[in-house]
Amino acid sequence: MDKENTVQAILRKAEECGFCAAGFSSITPCSEESTRLREMIRENRHGEMLYMQKNIASRDNPENLLPGAKTVFSAAMPYHFPLETHAESGRLSRYAMVRDYHRVLSEKLEEVLECIRENHSGEVNGKVCVDGIPVFEKSWAEKAGLGRKGKNTMLIVPDKGSLVFLGEILLDIELPFTPEHLPDPCGECNSCINSCPTGAIIEKGKIDARKCISYLTVELKREFTPEESGMTGEWMFGCDICQEVCPHNQKSLKKKTAAGFEPQKELLTITPEEILSLTKSGFKKLFASTPVYRTGLKRLKRNARAVLENLKEC
Repeated sequence: MDKENTVQAILRKAEECGFCAAGFSSITPCSEESTRLREMIRENRHGEMLYMQKNIASRDNPENLLPGAKTVFSAAMPYHFPLETHAESGRLSRYAMVRDYHRVLSEKLEEVLECIRENHSGEVNGKVCVDGIPVFEKSWAEKAGLGRKGKNTMLIVPDKGSLVFLGEILLDIELPFTPEHLPDPCGECNSCINSCPTGAIIEKGKIDARKCISYLTVELKREFTPEESGMTGEWMFGCDICQEVCPHNQKSLKKKTAAGFEPQKELLTITPEEILSLTKSGFKKLFASTPVYRTGLKRLKRNARAVLENLKEC
């Protein structure tokens, strides 16, 4: 099978696996993204996410992760769904209510990698990357033509929006690239910047994680300061505000997500009081299959206490 037909077979497989967009890009330096990351660290806008200071070279050059890497396969999987039912007080981000994307995407990308091997005449070495692996995933997705980053730095996939999980496969073979010049998705729109309650989106493409509700409720490991506690608002885990106001997400938010990312019904209505009453076994039973489990019960209860205090002041 020639390379072009191989690419089409792989893209069909990706669609079968539930990916809404997929493509290939060549291994080239992500100079702009690397510069932005170094600037963020220099200005301490990464907060206490010390892991971001590590492996910058690997992020910029995937050959450090897979020797001989020549191609990056990027794919996006949607997780949008309407919130017809939600808690009267306290909120979880949509991605917190579904099966842990690390597991789902890894499984699906392994299927795609197997398809690549089946359709390529020679030996293929590949490395599946999902979130925890240090790569500039949004930059590779842009290079492959999947979408463009919005002002809130989220990748916006045409006709699909930004409520997507991203994953990659590094490959040591050359395949035809699928770059597509996409227009700036934002134009004069500043909905995400204006709607962020903490001012975490400083300007187009520039985030101060220390003010981001998602960072505070998911990444920050210590107890909140009084100011940080107040910044969390009604969010017990994550935050969807900048995506909920984005015009590109208005259609997708009314549609059900792809199979594999249906919300867990009990989590649609869970309250801060219910979280505070959870035992370790109850927490495991309720959250073991979700991304929340990685954060742990201690921090989730910290978040719930903050939300209760914030709601009292409303």
